[in-house]
Amino acid sequence: MAYTALKVLLSAVMIVAISEIAKRSTVLGGIIASLPLTSLLAFIWLYGETGDTAKIAGLSNSIFWYVLPSLVLFLVLPLLLARGLGFWASLAIASALTFAAYLLMTALLARFGVTL
Repeated sequence: MAYTALKVLLSAVMIVAISEIAKRSTVLGGIIASLPLTSLLAFIWLYGETGDTAKIAGLSNSIFWYVLPSLVLFLVLPLLLARGLGFWASLAIASALTFAAYLLMTALLARFGVTL
């Protein structure tokens, strides 16, 4: 239980730190947020709990393929905001399109025989 609490605490601290840095500099906040810190933490937690490098490799491979559709959010959200759409509406639309991109990626991977 303490280990899980530690994982939650460290993950939360990371998110808060990024948002605080972004208040001062969106460029620096963006650079830090774009680092694969969440993935690195997941690798560390998974390895610490299982010691299974095959699981780490599989997770890394899955992350690679699913980073691609996540980019839709970062393309669509600023476009909608720049066009004057409100934040919540822009976020909802960008999230929905990102979800659709994930579904499309899953279908494409299956179509081309890529198993994750």
